[in-house]
Amino acid sequence: MAGYSKASALWILFLLFGFSVAKEILVGGKTDAWKVSASESDSLNQWAEKSRFQVGDYLVWKYDGGKDSVLRVSKENYVNCSISNPIKEYNDDTTKVQLEHPGPFYFISGAKGHCEKGQKLVVVVLTPRRGTRFTGFAAPSPAPSASAEFEGPAVAPTSTANALNGGILMVAMGMIAMWVFFYVNWC
Repeated sequence: MAGYSKASALWILFLLFGFSVAKEILVGGKTDAWKVSASESDSLNQWAEKSRFQVGDYLVWKYDGGKDSVLRVSKENYVNCSISNPIKEYNDDTTKVQLEHPGPFYFISGAKGHCEKGQKLVVVVLTPRRGTRFTGFAAPSPAPSASAEFEGPAVAPTSTANALNGGILMVAMGMIAMWVFFYVNWC
């Protein structure tokens, strides 16, 4: 029975390696980023264009909930800076939003006049592909132009070399796990 439980534990551990882990991403990369930016180059959309977002990741905002809020809005409300019909409103000082599907997510400030001054954010979540989480380092995402439309889901770029490396790693881990499984049970 002891061999069975060891083998089961090892098999479960191996299976866990195959699943990705969601990341918590601090919006703007710092705690005081949810504010009216001083310049276009300091905007949150500039930061978002340089970042990669995956299904399951969490965006985290840190701000003074008594003075500001985060509104998840439709594309139309984002473009028009309309705070009247948000999909969801957050004003809890530390807001955590899971990116549950591929495509664009639109956020604006709930403080009057802040969105019009540039306090807004579009995050495009990549379409998941097999092996995306364990393929090593990815190339930076291309920055869309200022007039780019965020219509559909973004497609994750692929690289044959990265996919091959991820596949070889998974095969090697599988072989080691199988060897350990058979060794523990039959030796």
